[in-house]
Amino acid sequence: MLHCPATVLLARHGQAAYEATTWSDEGGSLTREGRAQARSLADRLHGRRVAQIYASTMARAVQTAEIAAARLGVDVTTRVGLQEFAVGDHYAVERDTDPFAETFARWLDDDLSLRVPGGETADEVIARANSVLQDIADAHPGETVLVVAHGGILTIAIRNLMTFEPGVRPKQFANCAFAETELRGDGWRLTGWSDPD
Repeated sequence: MLHCPATVLLARHGQAAYEATTWSDEGGSLTREGRAQARSLADRLHGRRVAQIYASTMARAVQTAEIAAARLGVDVTTRVGLQEFAVGDHYAVERDTDPFAETFARWLDDDLSLRVPGGETADEVIARANSVLQDIADAHPGETVLVVAHGGILTIAIRNLMTFEPGVRPKQFANCAFAETELRGDGWRLTGWSDPD
């Protein structure tokens, strides 16, 4: 039987503000600009016949997904596996610096076994992203779905799960940018990239 792959659009949430001055695995609500970005994301997808939206359980992703869903007339389902990588031992540390920059840079250099202290390795982030994205793709053969998550998990997943179609390369995830992907018989493919206007 011919299998029609799902088109899975992987989007970063809109711009967010954080109520706490310390790092945590919660929080972050869309700013006015973030809400406008979410509306623009939906407008860019108008006519794509998006069947369903999936989102990380984090508020900034849920809010982005709900704004887009209202404009597209579809439902939102949250999935824990789409959350951003955990802050680990940096929980409650002041946000005046980025304690993840060095670790993330080493992840991008393929040091995938390196762990955020008290948190996850890149290998673990990739495995949970792959699991939930495969479930989503398998549930929507021949359909287009939108997944709203976070810059870190999406960047690491795309770089390590995807084969890139000719002429298509991943970029840095701006707020409400999205990558177009398909899960084919030979694995994940990155087939396109859309930055916000």
